[in-house]
Amino acid sequence: MARSVAVRSRSAKRRRGIVHVHKPHGMIDPRVQLATPERFGVVAVDCAKLRSKWMLCDFYGRILVPPTTVEHSRPGLHQAIDSLRIAVLEHRLADTIVAVERTGNYHRPVQRAFRDAGYDVRIVHPFAARQFRQVDHPGDKTDDHDLGGIHRAAVVGFGLVDTPLEEPYRSLRLLVRHRRDLVQKTAALQCQIREHLEATLPGFATLFDDDTFWNASLAMPLARRVASPDAVRSLGADGLMRLLDDAGVRYQRRTMHKVVAWAERAAPAEPDAALHLRILADLDDNRLSKKRLISSLEIDIAALLARTPYLLLLAIPGINVVSAAEFAAEAGPITLYANPSAITGRAGLFPSRYQSDSVDVRGNMVRCANRRLRAALLMIADNLLLVNHYFHGLAALWKQRGVDPRLGHVRVAKRFSRLAFAIVAGRQIVPHPCCREPHYILDKLLAFHLEHRATPQQIREQLAAATEQLPPAARVREGNALQPRVSEFRRAHRPHVQKIGDILTEVLAKLLATTVQSASEV
Repeated sequence: MARSVAVRSRSAKRRRGIVHVHKPHGMIDPRVQLATPERFGVVAVDCAKLRSKWMLCDFYGRILVPPTTVEHSRPGLHQAIDSLRIAVLEHRLADTIVAVERTGNYHRPVQRAFRDAGYDVRIVHPFAARQFRQVDHPGDKTDDHDLGGIHRAAVVGFGLVDTPLEEPYRSLRLLVRHRRDLVQKTAALQCQIREHLEATLPGFATLFDDDTFWNASLAMPLARRVASPDAVRSLGADGLMRLLDDAGVRYQRRTMHKVVAWAERAAPAEPDAALHLRILADLDDNRLSKKRLISSLEIDIAALLARTPYLLLLAIPGINVVSAAEFAAEAGPITLYANPSAITGRAGLFPSRYQSDSVDVRGNMVRCANRRLRAALLMIADNLLLVNHYFHGLAALWKQRGVDPRLGHVRVAKRFSRLAFAIVAGRQIVPHPCCREPHYILDKLLAFHLEHRATPQQIREQLAAATEQLPPAARVREGNALQPRVSEFRRAHRPHVQKIGDILTEVLAKLLATTVQSASEV
């Protein structure tokens, strides 16, 4: 009985928290009451690629400036702003907002122009504009009718404040999305390469693991130099080794014998195998070019991540630089969120619901959400389920209880969002069961840069920036973890490796707030 009372009290408290049906970031009622509806102007802008249409109405919908076309050029935008200022003075408007329909990126010039002119610019989602347009004109879509829908949406609170991203989040988001696009294109190229490889060397790819085949083996260099299993048999193991020696590719003798054994029982190549080999080489050149671009981008992304508190997420086992940067780029500054539920709510990590009278059905996750943020959270959930012992154990427990694996992924994503909010907003490493032995952040960042062959200057700058993000309680711990690495690099014979040891000595001195004698630079 006490439990039911507690549940009812929490539900009542939750209902009392909702005091308005409008979107919190779209409410304009206090400003309308202060200016009076007749003196409150709403500018509706329907954007396109090269030009837009705008219209000025008061709060009640009385048209003050009829639909007018504005070109996306400096003179055109200045003329529209001047016309708006004249109309505001003529009709004695006390307050005005500009509601711009979001249209890809084509609305950005109009948004910036009105914002720079000092107007409060709101963004209207196309779904909202369409719904309010269809109320009056369900089968007749024109720019003028769209303007009416935009006006209605803004009046009832669907013209939302669009908070501009500041650095480094703006650059981080652009680079992360560019990298993601390159990764997707690289995956598509790999599928194409495999198709042409099967036409020249049927079954050759099965000799290698998928990761080994693309990253650290002789598979692709060899596949680009022989056009058929017959050519492999004619060359033999010695001929293949001479071929790879001339190309400067490292190999093991036993692998050559393994390839020759495969060729003895392989199916014959297609008649036009020579053309397939040519296409394969062209596609592989494109793949290698994109791979170099991705590696360079990841160094720049790590540099931007080191300037944000999201760097602290590297302390969680299973979180690497790329996944932390993906989440930071799509989530943005943590100050934009009041609580962890705001993060998962924006990502749409909750089921859709249909409720009417006694019917109450919950379905799949909601369709309308920030899909990029959702993808970043679910990608991190995949990594945690695979690597992190705590979440791996939870997944095993849920499997015994018959929990749907998809629901398990969402649960992990929601738990991570709560943990990430506590770490990033609190700027501290939280003692959570998933990180009872947290990873060393600077050591993880250093290993990432060494793997990507970053320059000593890049390592120095990024470790210095990362040190600023560390909470005081973690600095001594991070410094103690770096001390063995300093000795390791100092004992190296190569000068550039010794220089990294000097850089770590500088970082160590900053962490421990002591003066450490560094060796002279080579």
